[in-house]
Amino acid sequence: MLHLALRMTAHRITALLAVACAVLGGAVLITATGVLAESGLRSQLPPGRLGGADVVVAADQEYHREADLPIPLPERATVPARLTDRLAALPGVTAAVGDIGFPAALVDARGRIVPSADGDPASAGHGWSSTKLLADPRIEGRAPSGPGEVAVDAATGLNVGDRVRVVANGRPAAPYRVSALVGTTDADADAGAGAGTGADAGTDAGSDPDMDPGSGADPGADTSSAPGTAPGTSAGAAPGTSAGAGVFFADETAVRLSGRARQAGHDSRANHEGGTSPAAGPRAGTVDLIGLTTEPGAEEQVASAVRGQVAGTGLKVLTGADRGETVSPGVGSARSLLVLLSGSLAGIVLLITGFVTTGALGVSIAGQRRDLALMRAVGATPKQIRHLAAAQSTVVAAVALVPGVAVGYLLAGQFRGMLVDRGVLPSQLPLTISPLPALATVLLMAAAVRISARCAAWRTSRMPATEAVAESRSEPRKPSRARTRAGLLLIVAACVMSAAPLLQRTLIGASATSIAGILAAIGLALAGPALVKGVGEAAVRRLRPGVSAPTWLALANVRAYAQRVTGVVSPLAMAVVFVLTYTLAQTTVMAATSHDTDAGTLARHRLSAPGLGGLPTGTLSDVRDLPGVRAAAPVSTTTVAWPQKQFGDTATESASAMILTPAAADVLDLGVREGSLTRLTGATVAVSSEIARWRGSGTGQRVRLILGDGAQVDARVVAVYDRGLGFGPLVLSRDLASGHTTAGLDQSVLVRTDGTAAAERALSTLAASRPGLALSATAPAPGSDAESGGTGGSGTPPEVWINLAVIVVLLAYLLLSIANKLVAATAQRRTEIAALRLVGTTPRQIRAMMRREAAVIATAALTTGLLLSAVPLALLGQGFLDRPWPSGPTWLLPATALTVVAMSFLTIELPTRQALRRAPAEAVRTGA
Repeated sequence: MLHLALRMTAHRITALLAVACAVLGGAVLITATGVLAESGLRSQLPPGRLGGADVVVAADQEYHREADLPIPLPERATVPARLTDRLAALPGVTAAVGDIGFPAALVDARGRIVPSADGDPASAGHGWSSTKLLADPRIEGRAPSGPGEVAVDAATGLNVGDRVRVVANGRPAAPYRVSALVGTTDADADAGAGAGTGADAGTDAGSDPDMDPGSGADPGADTSSAPGTAPGTSAGAAPGTSAGAGVFFADETAVRLSGRARQAGHDSRANHEGGTSPAAGPRAGTVDLIGLTTEPGAEEQVASAVRGQVAGTGLKVLTGADRGETVSPGVGSARSLLVLLSGSLAGIVLLITGFVTTGALGVSIAGQRRDLALMRAVGATPKQIRHLAAAQSTVVAAVALVPGVAVGYLLAGQFRGMLVDRGVLPSQLPLTISPLPALATVLLMAAAVRISARCAAWRTSRMPATEAVAESRSEPRKPSRARTRAGLLLIVAACVMSAAPLLQRTLIGASATSIAGILAAIGLALAGPALVKGVGEAAVRRLRPGVSAPTWLALANVRAYAQRVTGVVSPLAMAVVFVLTYTLAQTTVMAATSHDTDAGTLARHRLSAPGLGGLPTGTLSDVRDLPGVRAAAPVSTTTVAWPQKQFGDTATESASAMILTPAAADVLDLGVREGSLTRLTGATVAVSSEIARWRGSGTGQRVRLILGDGAQVDARVVAVYDRGLGFGPLVLSRDLASGHTTAGLDQSVLVRTDGTAAAERALSTLAASRPGLALSATAPAPGSDAESGGTGGSGTPPEVWINLAVIVVLLAYLLLSIANKLVAATAQRRTEIAALRLVGTTPRQIRAMMRREAAVIATAALTTGLLLSAVPLALLGQGFLDRPWPSGPTWLLPATALTVVAMSFLTIELPTRQALRRAPAEAVRTGA
């Protein structure tokens, strides 16, 4: 059977090339998606600045859900500092260090911020004892002593003895003397650079005093908590060194600056209404993690003993490659982004791949119906016919899978690079490369190809031999009723799904628009033969007697070969639907989000300090004292998880949340419909109207939340607002979030002025006079290019670039597969073209006939594509913009129409001209 399949393959190269292209493209997309998914599940972060620690004890930075993937917690959760002494006394432990991290930044002689060596100024400050956790350190100088000395990374270009100013944990810049430079060897630099950090820099283990057990903690995430690396992070590194050590203070100084000094009555997990000043110490008596160094060969023994010590506390004990999870909660949480991204891509990738592959195989098998029918006539069983079709298709798929899988791995690497460049994914997170995605791709594609081939050959294999031979040159007179009904039901279901934006003005509601469009296109593929046949018969009946022969032949072909025409129209219509719904869904959400933020942002200036890890203490009061400033309020963001009972089970979802104070009502208008933002004090929250409706959380209701560091809190809803798309689904009071964010500082201040030039100058002067402050507009100027993109003047969100890249890749695959399918379908009509020539039809008339068919196909694809897109897009516009049309570029529709028309004519014209070059008698004799 395989030998016969190979011989038949040699005579159907054109049709099988379409199958090969479909399989190759599908293998590329599925493999790339699989690599992203595996990386999200199994990728290991480098140990970075914990490379010298054999065992690490840290809080669990995940919230574990029942029967679902855990939710990452991006805010640093802490460990009791008193545990450090207990672990230091364990047998085999040579050193136990309670590591802390807090915002710190160097200021050069010109008042400019020196880029943080470890990529995130929110956690660049450490105690000197933390250098014991660095692997193979290279130290020049001595440990800092007293409050006036620091050690800095060798990549900063400073020298021992230099004077430098440091902004530490929101305090004003203060002078320090550089007592030591911390660097790494070439080997360590390479190891760190491979992950994008280079954080392994340290010092001699015996050169510094032990850290006070009460010291240590981190109001900030570590080096990799921010997406990507700050520009210039390692650009200045000298040969043989690697940026990433940070700023080291004397241990007592670090404890004081970080606000971790023990104070009675504080608990980092339970106390959620602490003050906001670093001196208040909401995380007093804690450390970020505890690193242990052990005697040679004692690592496993110590790890086992430590697990016994922390059993039941929720703390994690990590060794080996798992140590990288604790370096930064922010980077670790990025793995979940890959899982979510690959999960969202998987559905549409599998849907389009299956659709395209099935269509290509349908064309291929349709071209061999006569051969299969003759085999039935000479005694082949139905099972043998189906097995032959599957074997032939499998051979073609096997040839295309190898390059497809290889290109898929390359595409995954390129996609990761784009995510890193856009700041969506941190550079420290590598891809996991293994054979598993390739194996999954082979299994999925092989199963899809074999099942599709058997289904395509099912009718021919089940028919009586004589009837199969008679029908091999025609199509069934009546399309399948079951197929038509299934297609119509899918179209109706798509229309119902299109109503989601009217019910839920969220990204999930908008995504239903795209899915509904694709579902309707699949319904068209099923119901298409009946619809095309009906339209073709109506058109033929209305033809005038004097119509030209090419026009009559073209419409007669459409009526007689409705299934063949549908097989070409459906993928083209899907391409139209895909382009319009996916692109316009993105642009409509962008427009609605921009409208929310523009209408709701009363302040026109934003003051931030990206290079300091947070705004210095006192900035807010200084801004309010400026002439012309009418209102100023701090604004930060975090992530929370919200459990809810659904059908007897607890469902938990994570969401972004703003952190505001009662003063926010003067700079933001969230469209509050119930309650007031002025009540945001203590354990209170405000929720969007969508959340209030779906979760039943109106004003006065109490909700249980899991904050970004894992702390569980109960809060009262004091306001419900409408502009959730622009400002997020949830707002926390600053009192509630205090002590539960990594940096512990305000991220920015929104400022509303009287609009005078004097107020503008006062703000600019303040920003210029304080190291690290940056003043920006909250919205672009009217008429600027940036006005329509992004939110609040922040530019186009990176998610839009991700979706755009996905659309381009999927569209390229779809169009390439459609082009190959059109060429194959036209090439299989050589016998038909030759027969027309033998009865007197001229080549010119045949070309005219085929061009008219191309016009019918392009018109039908555009018309059906627009009709199938119209309902979802109209409902999307109504739900998000209060008008029955979407927002997007005006050139998209004509560009789509031009592409469809050009593809239809070129892919039909070129094979037709090739067929006309062959002698008609020879074409009829050979049947090809």
